[in-house]
Formats: sequence, C-alpha cells, structure tokens
Amino acid sequence: MYHKEKSIQIKSSASALYNNLSVLRIAPRCLTYFTVVHANVVNMVSASWDGLNFSHRQLQSKEGNIAASSSLIMQASWCVLPSRELLVLTSQKGIQMYESDGSIMVYWHALDNPETPTAQAVFARGIAAVRENYICVGISSGSVLVFDIPSKGSNVMLSEVLEEHRDAVTDMASECSGSLEYMADLVTADDSGLLCVWKSGEDFQLLHKIPGFDVSCSSVKLWKGTVAAGYGTGQIRIYEAVTGIVHAEVNAHARWIYSLDIAPFSGLLLSGAEDSLVRVWHLTMNPDANSVEVEHLYSECITDTQICGAKFCDGDGYAFAVTGYDLSEIIRYTQA
Repeated sequence: MYHKEKSIQIKSSASALYNNLSVLRIAPRCLTYFTVVHANVVNMVSASWDGLNFSHRQLQSKEGNIAASSSLIMQASWCVLPSRELLVLTSQKGIQMYESDGSIMVYWHALDNPETPTAQAVFARGIAAVRENYICVGISSGSVLVFDIPSKGSNVMLSEVLEEHRDAVTDMASECSGSLEYMADLVTADDSGLLCVWKSGEDFQLLHKIPGFDVSCSSVKLWKGTVAAGYGTGQIRIYEAVTGIVHAEVNAHARWIYSLDIAPFSGLLLSGAEDSLVRVWHLTMNPDANSVEVEHLYSECITDTQICGAKFCDGDGYAFAVTGYDLSEIIRYTQA
C-alpha cells in the first residue's frame, strides 16, 4: 500500500519524546515543513515536493529575548488558525511562538518555577490550535493554558487557565475534520490516562471526563466527534467524545505508543510505537449503529528503532513521515 521514499537528513537526531514530529504542508509554494526536537534544539526542514530542494534551520530554546538556554524542549508543533500559522515550542522554561517559518519569535510565556526545588519537574507539553483564534498548551501541573491569538502582530493574551487535570498533560488535539457541527472541539490527555473533552468559546466548557485507569495516554486525536487515544499499554481506544462511550479497543502495538495521527479527509489513523512498528488503520463511521469501526490496513517495521513521531503529510493520508529515537533522518512513505 505504501512504499519508502528517500529519507530527509536532519542536523541532529530525534529525542525520545512523545509526538516528536510536526508537519506543515504549504500548497501554494509546493513545500512541506518538518520539525524534530533534539534536546534544546528544534531541527526544521523545508522540503520541496519534487524532492530536489531542502533547507535547514535550527531553533534553540530561549528565555524571553535572551540568547539560547540549556532548557530542554518538550515539543514543537505548527498551529494552523484561519488567519495565521504559528510554530509553537514548549520547554522546561516556557512557551515560544514563532512565525511558521521560524524566522521571528512572536510571543514568549514563562512558566512559574518554584523558588524551592520540588520533586516534580516543570515543563510545558501538549499543543493544539482550536477554532478561529485559540492556541492551547498543557503544563506539568495539569493546567491547560488558553491563549487568544490576534490575526497579526504579537499581542497574544493568556485568556483562560483550565484546571481539570491533576497530572502532567501529555498531549491534546482539536477537532480536525473542519466541521463545526460537533460540540466537542478539544480533548486533553494526561499521565494518568485521564481525557478531558471540551467545548471552546470565550469560556471553555468541560463536557466529559474519560477515566484512564492509571495508564498514561501519550497521544490523542479528535475527528468527527470521535476521540482516538494511544496508551502506554500499546492499546488504541476509540471513544465517542461527548459521552465517553468506548467504540473500539485495539491491541495495536506490543509496546508504548508514542504517536497518533489522523488524515481528516479519509479517516486513516496512523500509529507509531516503541515496538518499531508504524501502522495505518481506517476509521469508518456507522451512523445506523452509532459506532466507529476500525480496520487494519498496513504495517511497516523500522528495524531496531524506537518510533517517537509519525505524521501524515496531507489530509488524505497519501503520504506519511516517521522519526525514531537517535535517528538523524525523517523516513517518508507514499502510497504505491
């Protein structure tokens, strides 16, 4: 179903972090951007669709406008809003927002570090663009910060703090189908496996909590009112977002899942895990039975590689990219 393309070399290898790959497709310029985190550096690659031209940029963790710091970066992700696209970095020190090409830092938000050291690390992790003008970011205390993003300029405002999680946020996702008919448009996950489902607005409303049974949920997606969640057990669970009803439970991998992605136009689901496998599934909505069916379509073994990032490169799932711990390359696959 898929065949391997020529890999993209990156300046430094991928760290063993959840969801350690972000992809931004820029159709007007026939370019695809990729980011991969290594320690306190983000490797950013711009690749032309014909595979002939690549340009590299490295962004380093900063503290405000100060020069590079040694603070470890936890995640880098593009946030696509109707009026603009921003690259968001989260670290042990705070949250940085850049223009999509990484050229200009638009905003910096410092995390509150306790004056007396505690056993719990402080960091930000989990990034999602929600509706017209919000970017949400999770932090290690369990709080979710909601930023109101202007259509241009740097006047970013922290508009709300959501306080439902008691454990460190691991990941979050917004409704990716593009449809406004679904009430739930944000899902957040934490280290205990708890999922919180939200309706955005001037005040975000908690719609439902889905318990996690003390197994960490490392990656989560939201599509057509359906939550796909990947866990440390190697399981993928499919829930109805608003009610928390379980539609399916799949023993997808033998080890910890690090990354999930959904192609919104086709309903393809991509999973990557520590067991060296990347797998493609198909989600089908069955309105008559009010259920979601999961079909396994494809597997690829990347030998001796702890997969830490897996992303579709387009909305149809025609191509996907994979990163692995300690690999200095982005591996790409396209449909045959």
